[in-house]
Amino acid sequence: MDKSRKIEAYYEKEHPFRDGIVLLRELALKSGADEDFKWSFPVYTLNGKNVFGICTFKSHFGIWFFNGVFLKDPKNVLENAQEGKTKGMRHWKFHSLEEVDQPAAVAYMMEALENQKKGVVLKVDTTKKTVVPDLLQTELDKDNQLESAFNTFTPYKQKEFCDYIAEAKQEKTKLRRLEKILLMIKNGVGLNDKYR
Repeated sequence: MDKSRKIEAYYEKEHPFRDGIVLLRELALKSGADEDFKWSFPVYTLNGKNVFGICTFKSHFGIWFFNGVFLKDPKNVLENAQEGKTKGMRHWKFHSLEEVDQPAAVAYMMEALENQKKGVVLKVDTTKKTVVPDLLQTELDKDNQLESAFNTFTPYKQKEFCDYIAEAKQEKTKLRRLEKILLMIKNGVGLNDKYR
């Protein structure tokens, strides 16, 4: 299914917040942003760069701003998308169509687009060296083919594998995760490729 069909299907799907996201889409299209479809939801871009997206969840819907940390937020409505995991992303949640402040939503979208034009984006710190967990390092040391495959991944994708193991609290979870990623590494598949 092509992207335009996926976008239409997203907005046509029956759920409690359908009218809300349709309204947000109308506002987004008036902003002048390009409509795209990434990570299973509509994303609005400028010159190929992600600016904001429209999402639905079980108990709310809203607008995700990829560099929302730089928005002025005069309404004080923006929340960190994933506390501790995302530095720049912010979202504005709505629980009903009536909660959508249309002029304010448009103003936030326009400010986000203006920031993108100016290059006001969060710079990712690429100077930090990825720390390979001992469990993974042991496997890489034992298998030259595995190590070679691991080294073909970008530093970002290597970090995803390492964090996936390191973030597990229990040893049995670490081992289960290690087993999962070893096959992925050998096959040249990144941990989150299916979402990209």
